[in-house]
Amino acid sequence: QVQLVESGGGLVQAGGSLRLSCAASGRTFTNYFMGWFRQAPGLEREFVAARTWSGSTNYADSVKGRFTISRDNTNNTMYLQMNSLKPEDTAVYYCAAGSGYAAYTNRVRYAYWGQGTQVTVSS
Repeated sequence: QVQLVESGGGLVQAGGSLRLSCAASGRTFTNYFMGWFRQAPGLEREFVAARTWSGSTNYADSVKGRFTISRDNTNNTMYLQMNSLKPEDTAVYYCAAGSGYAAYTNRVRYAYWGQGTQVTVSS
């Protein structure tokens, strides 16, 4: 059974940084893509960033240059380094994974999801 567990969320002031982690277990994640999505109150869940097993990445325009996605394939762990945080980055952040070779932005491509971690950026 695949499990994805996020950690690292919290409260930070605007301009600050946070690093989210996603620990994956339950299978071998070779040739799986992994991504981060977020959902703010009253809004739909939106794509943030994704990374393939081989290292290709994709970012939402709103986070390009501020967020960096990385993976430790040895430990099946994914990270999201978030710098220069803004109040509009406030949301629940979800880790997700799926089988394939592209860094998909569409959430329907992702078969597995974590429970989410809250990120709150104060102004």
